[in-house]
Amino acid sequence: MLAINTPQTWFHHAGIRHEAGKYLAPVTRHILIITSAQAWARVNPALENSLRAHGVKWQTEIMTGYCTDERVAHYAKQARKLGVQWIVGVGGGRVLDTAKAVADAIDGGESVTLPTVASTCAAWSPLAVFYTEEGGQIRSQLLKTLPRLVLVDSEIIAQSDVRYLKAGIIDALAKWYEFRPYLQHSPDNLALQLKVQTARLAVDIYEKHGAQALRDNKAQSVTPALVNVIDANIAIAGMANSIRGEIPTPGVAHAIHNRLTYEPALRDWLHGERVGFSLLVQSFLENDSDTPDVTLLALLRQYDAPLTLAPLKEIRLAVIQAVARSIHFPRAAAEYLPFSLEPARIEWALRQTEQFFTTRYAI
Repeated sequence: MLAINTPQTWFHHAGIRHEAGKYLAPVTRHILIITSAQAWARVNPALENSLRAHGVKWQTEIMTGYCTDERVAHYAKQARKLGVQWIVGVGGGRVLDTAKAVADAIDGGESVTLPTVASTCAAWSPLAVFYTEEGGQIRSQLLKTLPRLVLVDSEIIAQSDVRYLKAGIIDALAKWYEFRPYLQHSPDNLALQLKVQTARLAVDIYEKHGAQALRDNKAQSVTPALVNVIDANIAIAGMANSIRGEIPTPGVAHAIHNRLTYEPALRDWLHGERVGFSLLVQSFLENDSDTPDVTLLALLRQYDAPLTLAPLKEIRLAVIQAVARSIHFPRAAAEYLPFSLEPARIEWALRQTEQFFTTRYAI
């Protein structure tokens, strides 16, 4: 079995917010926009002017918090009340996942995503990630339909804090490091080969353009290097997630990440930053050694991933033990991995991050 589920159309160029109405008017004249206050301010007045010029009516919902079942149900109710089928998400991952999930929840729903940061592949991804109101991850929900349009404005993304671009790079790197171990069990599986090779393309782009893209982002300058990295963070990482076969391939680092979202002291970490730390834990598991993969470690340092659980301070030992016991990973998928995910091994790997990098705290 091989299935590839992708957005229908991808447009990426600087200033596309000025032309959004041109892309929307042929398919709809009435939209519900889900956004955050900060994101909405960043794309306007250009976006509103474009919609108005092309005769597209809109209602705006300013979202705070996470993508939750309650929030999705609320916006779906609003869409039905307005008679709107097209949901446009403008913002970061939480907003975009919410918009996609709302479109998925209504009859004939279609979504459009306009990311204002390149910190995840949410604008493309076939998944919507749901959380508790406090920010603990509940599930990743596979959507029936993907965005009809993805509108990427590199001019807006270039104006964002470089921390978001770094987090997006780490999150995309994770696809390579998470999918690759499955090849040891199933080297001839076509879907898996496609996932791994797609993920590897992003790694190659970062090796060539990553450092320059960070400099360009800091300078708020749209350059070929930055454009390539934005494409890798969103489209290539999203494509790797969009390829599915009969072998389940959940990411180990993402499973660790999911449990870490329940720790209040780590809520300031971006998604990609938590994934980066979790990749380090996975590396200890995979190497079965007190030394992580040196190439991965260099990348995590280059992109400023957290390497220890230092924010937890004196409760780190208790949290490490609790996390190791409560990570959810499908047993059917674990059987395809070349390393153990038993709680004792996960606890050992979590401890290794402290022993390898810190001398201030004894665990």
